[in-house]
Parts: sequence; structure tokens; C-alpha cells
Amino acid sequence: MVKNGTLTFSTKPSIHSAGVTAGPLENKKSIFAKQFDKVYEDERCDLPTNEDGHSQLMYDAVMIALSKAKKDVQKIDFFLTGDLVNQMTPSNFTAHSLEIPYIGLFSACATSVSSMITGALFTEAQQANWIVAGSSSQHNAIERQFRYPLEYGSQKGATAQWTVTAAGAVLIGKNKPGFPSITCATVGKVVDMGMTDPLNMGSAMAPAAMATLSSHLTGHGKTIDDYDTIITGDLGSNGFKIFKALANEAGLPHTKNFRDAGEEFYGKDPSFMAGASGSGCSAAVFFSDVYGKLCAGEYQRALLIATGALLSPLSYQQGDSIPCIAHAIEITAGEVAE
Repeated sequence: MVKNGTLTFSTKPSIHSAGVTAGPLENKKSIFAKQFDKVYEDERCDLPTNEDGHSQLMYDAVMIALSKAKKDVQKIDFFLTGDLVNQMTPSNFTAHSLEIPYIGLFSACATSVSSMITGALFTEAQQANWIVAGSSSQHNAIERQFRYPLEYGSQKGATAQWTVTAAGAVLIGKNKPGFPSITCATVGKVVDMGMTDPLNMGSAMAPAAMATLSSHLTGHGKTIDDYDTIITGDLGSNGFKIFKALANEAGLPHTKNFRDAGEEFYGKDPSFMAGASGSGCSAAVFFSDVYGKLCAGEYQRALLIATGALLSPLSYQQGDSIPCIAHAIEITAGEVAE
């Protein structure tokens, strides 16, 4: 029975492979660069527009994941993905190129996990054999939509985060011994603290991350010590600090197993202000570093909490607040279905 957004997957769908692509700056500056499957010398992937390059990022990530699992694109039942551009046009063009039945998902930067949860539900319900899930972002396309055109050269404050150029995709299917498996998840509720600054989204998202962590632990009867890592999506240094403070106040003292993809992505380089963001940020880190550690047995159980700021250019220009969401998914190393 579903209670307070918690889901349990009795069949324990497996993540059979993952593909991660990233841009030229990410190749030079990200501490995870060596774990990415493909990097590009051009931000647009040598295509005419930033949005074209954005679409190519996701297409290549999908094809890499499929090639690792030796699966033909024709064998995939559903493609679940999303991005931050209006109407998710890069994802739509990717879906057209792949010719896979497609559901576009928008949870902002939490889409990496919401797509995985949806894929696991399809598998659990025996409505699909193979699903590709993931998300992506492209720096130039997103910055000019949500903030300012790059040509303005506008200066950003210390709370701002840098939108990454990256994409991540995973292949989800029936349980297979030896592969990381999805055991349970928690669908978050929208949390709105009344914040209105689009250059301080980490702080706005932190309460949503805490709410989902609390719901997940309570709903599934877990403690923070049950996980080798609890990694949030892209709170950045500011938001992550608030998240840890909220955890302490809730009686969940953070330990070394707490991580944040946005804070870590660029190695805490101050040139990137509070760190990284974008729907490709958590996807790139979750599907390279965390997935790799689960495959290698370095992690036995990981809790991924992707966070998203559900604003639009129109909403914040009208002075509206920033509603936020966080979704959690629990993955174990080589879980076997009972």
C-alpha cells in the first residue's frame, strides 16, 4: 500500500547499464570527468544551436547505455526523460530520433530520479521489459532562459550555481543478479518556503530534500545508518549546508555518508559559485560515480534524492515564489528478487 508517497518494488527492477555524456568545460573542470562515457570539444556538439547540442547529449547517453547492455533501440518499450527548456524540446527531438514510445517528464533538476521511479513502476507492473530513463541540461540554453543571455556578461552572486552541460541515461529492466537494483522510492511533495530569488535555488530546495528524506526513512522504516551514501541532487554548497542543518534539527545528525552532487561536481571550485545545477547534474553524478560504486560493491545501499526548483521564467518575473520538489530512490548492489 502506498502511504505518504512511499513505494516498494517487490520485483526489484535492475539497472542494467548507464551512459553519461558531458560538455567541454565539464571535461576540464569536473572531478567526475574520467567517469563520463563521452565528452565533447564543442558545447553544441558541433551542431547549429545550443538546443541541438542539448538533444545530442541525451541521444548519445541513451545509445551508450544501450550499447553497454547490447540492446537494440527497437527492443526498448519506453523512453522517459526531461530537461529544463520550454516544453522540453531537446528531449522531444531526442525522442523523435530514437523512435521509442516516449513520455516527457518535468521535475526540473529532480527528473533524473522521477524518471527512474516511473521506469521502475512500469517494470513492477509488468507493463514493460526495457525502459530508458534519464535527464539532461545544456549550460548555454538553460542560462539564457532562466537567467540572462551569456552575451550580457552579468555577474552572479555567491549563492548562484552553474548549469552543467551533461546528460545521463539508465537502462531499467527485470531483476538480474549482480546488477544494482531499485528496491523502494519516495515521491516528494511540493514545498514552497516563499523564496523568490532564482539565483539562490539551492536554499529554496533544501527543505524539500529534508521533507523527502524524512518521509522515506519513516515510510520505509530506515535510518540514515542503513546507507553507504545519501546523496542529494544539486543543492550546492549553500543548500547542502541548510539541508544538513535541517537534518540535525530533525534528529538526523549527518555523517560522512551525506553527499551533494552539485557541491561536488566542480570540486568546490569558487569560480562556479555555490556549485553545479541543472537536470544533467544529478544524472551525470548518479549514473557515473554512484552507479559505478554500486556495481563495484563499494556501496551496498545508496539513497538518491534529486531536487528540483519548479519555477519558470514567467513565474519569477511576476514575483511568484519558487515551489520545490525532491524525489528519492533507493538502490542496492546486486539485489536479487525473492
